[in-house]
Parts: sequence; structure tokens; C-alpha cells
Amino acid sequence: MTDNLATVETKPRGRGGRSARRALRTAPKFDMLPGLRRNLPLCEPMGEDQVHRIDDASMAILEDVGVIFRDDIALEDWKRAGADVRGERVHLDRGLVRELIATIPADFTYHARDPEKNVALGGPNSIFVPMTGAPYLRDLDDVRRLPTIEDLSMFHKLAHMAPALHSSAHHIVEPMDLAISHRHLHITYSSMKYSDKTFMGMTTSPKNAEDVIDMCAILFGEDFLDTHPVVTGNCNGNSPLVWDETMLGAMRAFCRRNQPVLCSPFVLGGANTPASTAPTVAQLNAEALSALAYTQVIRKGAPAIYGHYLATVSMQSGAPMAGTPEISLMNFMIGQMARFYDVPWRTSNTLGGAKTFDAQAGYESAATLSAVLHAGANYIWHSAGWNEAGMHCSVAKFMVDAEQCAMGHRMAEGVRWDDFDEALAAVRDVGPGGHYLGHEHTQANFERAFFMPKLFDNNSIEQWQAEGGVEITERALTLARKQLSEYEEPKLDEAKDEALLDYIARREREIPTMDALNQDH
Repeated sequence: MTDNLATVETKPRGRGGRSARRALRTAPKFDMLPGLRRNLPLCEPMGEDQVHRIDDASMAILEDVGVIFRDDIALEDWKRAGADVRGERVHLDRGLVRELIATIPADFTYHARDPEKNVALGGPNSIFVPMTGAPYLRDLDDVRRLPTIEDLSMFHKLAHMAPALHSSAHHIVEPMDLAISHRHLHITYSSMKYSDKTFMGMTTSPKNAEDVIDMCAILFGEDFLDTHPVVTGNCNGNSPLVWDETMLGAMRAFCRRNQPVLCSPFVLGGANTPASTAPTVAQLNAEALSALAYTQVIRKGAPAIYGHYLATVSMQSGAPMAGTPEISLMNFMIGQMARFYDVPWRTSNTLGGAKTFDAQAGYESAATLSAVLHAGANYIWHSAGWNEAGMHCSVAKFMVDAEQCAMGHRMAEGVRWDDFDEALAAVRDVGPGGHYLGHEHTQANFERAFFMPKLFDNNSIEQWQAEGGVEITERALTLARKQLSEYEEPKLDEAKDEALLDYIARREREIPTMDALNQDH
């Protein structure tokens, strides 16, 4: 995974000979790659008239069908904003929607604990973010079991060390050894403590979201927080066309403090949307626009991200599927719609429905990764570890997915031309029948010229067999163990660390657990 960090290297290499070069290649290097600035043509299957057709259909849904907002505060907010509110159903005039979403920033910068790891988002700028929400993991021994807070911290450490992952996310796995009502505090602390990259914040309730933002204010400072995005919340809609008070309350907690939220309809194509690709996108687009517009009712100019979770449903079993052609087509279309509205957008990456890290998981993940890069997604979530339709995070798959993201990062940067003349000069030096292995240009560029995967085996079968015939799952787990042994914690400021721990202790005293509630009864 670290072989290709030379792609961002700016210091000249010394001439210490073969042993020095070998030491350079094998030394642990965990520098984060810069945020991806894409330089590939976008895949846009819709013509201009079809983009307008989707837009018109979505606006007609908002005007004629309406969206349910199951939240009294949101309903009052919409009335003040001039919407047509009929009970819980809000009918939104397209002019009002366009006026509101026009105030969403087209791009912004995430500020990390380490300023060197700040990343831009929007336009051509993208970031890779690990998966979240798995109730199980496949651990360092590839055993499927319930996760603990220690397992979550392990994943935060691995995310910290993965060059192409730009975030530590939040609950990559659900820490089942902690009380549900207290988990969000320890999940947030683990994200902050074990990595100095940007991270996500829990939106499992409005109060939990407020706790996350309060902890961010401790880490970054209240004034800084009000003017700088540092954390991301995710608010899922209930398709079709419903937003509930839990998500809307969490959305208000983030937007009021100027922190970005993903406005994410939860699409199971054919189950909670029409059984057809283009109409599904029209419905999803209407749902996303209604939430994006509401972020600006809460706080005009607050950063917000056009989101979605995409799956299609097997018409045989009803199970969600990953890596299907329609999911790729929808990603391409959603990218076009987000650019039409000039807002950044989120997608899901490297999704697998397989029960183990097998060929199915690899094919599904590779198909998804390629599609989201060509779709021009900005916030590329679930980029490492997702398998079994999100039911578990696999350590082995996490490692390989992270390396795949590094490969995707390199591909999406586009063709390099900076050494074109020097390389052509090498053609004259070598001439017909020669080879380039010893040439000065090759020696200077071999690390950056072609991506060399650390986890793929490209040796002969004889050499592979002589080395034990180790397959990719075990190679990935071996690398994970090695990296964890080399992990160096990016230390928190002591005063801030103490303040965070004090905050957690106070909130744990204030928030009842289920055991305490049962005792009261």
C-alpha cells in the first residue's frame, strides 16, 4: 500500500546505492496522499435535454406529490420559508427550491487536526472515506464476530495509516461492548484520538449529534468551528419521500454550527423506488433536493452534500445487490444532476454483497470503484471494508480496498506529462534492441512510473508456490498486523485530550443507559 507514496514526493533522491534504495522502499511510510483532484473525462450518459427532464420530473414530485417531514420544528421552519405545508406533507415550489439550493457552497475545505491533512471537496476534488455501520467484523484471524471499541480503534489506526483514505470516518464497526446511549461519545473520541485526519460525526439522534459538535468545539475551538468544516454528518431519508425527526434534528445540530451534512436518500431500487433506472433517479433527486433545501432554511450558506445510498433489489429474494450495471448508471446520472445544481455529491464505493472476501466481493467492489471515479463523485464513502451488504467490515478487504483506492487515485489523476521530454531522450539513448532498466530516467522514475500493488502477487507460479502459496486474504491480514505493530499515535494536545475525556465522563453521568432505565422501572 505504501509503495506509491513517491507519487507525492517532492524531495530529490540521494544516490546511496541499491541498499539505500531498498531501505527507502521497505521503510514504513504512512503519509496521506493529497485529496484527489480528478483529471479524467466524466461519464455522462444523459444529454442536456434528459438532465432537464429529470430536473422537471423531480420538481413536479416536490410540487404535486410533496415530501413528508415528520418533525414539528421542520414543519414550522417550512411555513416561515413560504412552503405549502399540509399536515406533515410539504409541497415545495421549484422556484423556492432553486433559490435555497443556490446558497449551498459549490466547494469547501475540510480542516483536519493536522493541517497538512486538510482536503478540498467539490468540483474536481474528491476524498476517500472508509465504510461505517457494520454490526460485525471479520477480524485479524478472518473470524466473523461482534466488534468491540478496541476493534473500532484498530480500524481507525488502519485508516490513519492508509495513504489513500482521507478520513477516519466514525463507527466503522459498531462497538457492542459499550452501552448504546454512550457509544457515540467513545466512537467520536476514537476517531479524534487515533487519527489526525478529518472524520465523521454520529447522527443517531439530535442530542448525539449535538454531543459530537460539542466535542469538535473542544478539539478545534468554537470560533474555528463556526467558520471551518471539520466533521461530516449523514442524514438518511426514508424512501419514498419521507424525512423523520431523528435525521432532521441531527441535520439542524450540524447545520446550525456550519458543519456539512450528507443529504442521503436510502435507495433500494425496485423496493422503495420504481423498478426502472431513470424514474428512480427522478425520485431520489427530489428527495435529496428537499433535504438540501432544508439545510439552507436552517442556515443559509451552510455546506451540504447531495447524498444517496444506492442498491438494487433482487426480484427473486428481495436482498440488496451491489456492483450491478444500474447502480453504475445511476451514479453517472446523479453526478450529472449534482453538477447541474452546482453542489458537491456523495456516493458509496467498493460495496460487496459476498459473505467472505472472495471473487464476488472483488468484482463488485472493482465495478463500483471504477464507476464512481468516472461519475465524478466528491465524497466517496464506504471506500474500505464493506462486505455482506454492510453487515460486516473485513480487515482483509479493508486493506485491499484501501490499496485499490490508491490505485484509483493514481488513475483519476490522469496522464502525467512532466517527464515526457526526458523519457523521449531515453529512447534515443537506448536505441533499438536495448532495455531501459539501468537507464538514468528509469532509476529516477521507477517508483512513480507504474503503480506496484503491495497486496497483489504478480510473480511466477513457481515463486508463489515456493513462498507458501499465500492467497490475498492472508497477505492482507499479514500486512494489517505488520502495520498495526508500526502504528504511531498522532498525540492529542494534553489539555484538549483531558477536556474531551471530562466531557465524555460528564455526558455518561447525564445520559441514562438501558440498565439504569430498567432499574428505575
